[in-house]
Amino acid sequence: MGFHIVLLEPEIPNNTGNIGRLALGSGSTLHLVKPFGFELSDKRLKRAGLDYWQHLNVIIYENQESFFKKHDDKDMVFFSAKSEKAHWDIQFKNDMFLVFGKESVGLSPTLLENEKHRTAKIPLYSQEIRSLNLANAVAIVLYEGLRQIS
Repeated sequence: MGFHIVLLEPEIPNNTGNIGRLALGSGSTLHLVKPFGFELSDKRLKRAGLDYWQHLNVIIYENQESFFKKHDDKDMVFFSAKSEKAHWDIQFKNDMFLVFGKESVGLSPTLLENEKHRTAKIPLYSQEIRSLNLANAVAIVLYEGLRQIS
């Protein structure tokens, strides 16, 4: 049981470290797609991941093209605040790929347009914010998925 958590061009090491802990704790694989906004040796990444990072199943890709070429046949959901469908309306499946964009801008407009039928959002109930913190968003989606498949 588990998922594939995909971070496209993550920018904040603390978020990536925390998401790594979530991946390990949920039995999921973490896929990191370059370019990164930090070095993998960054102390903040290691601090957020604590001493768990060495146990994490993490796969690194040089760019989005190499990631999508390798996994183009996989079942994926793309998360964006611009989606119409809520994350709880997804029918989660074991080994599903949960794809998240970079912290500053999310997923690219081209990717969103091409994958519109496979996007979902976490509903927000305030006009005062654009989105949730990436690590929080991954946790919400991941544990809804685990709830459904367990």
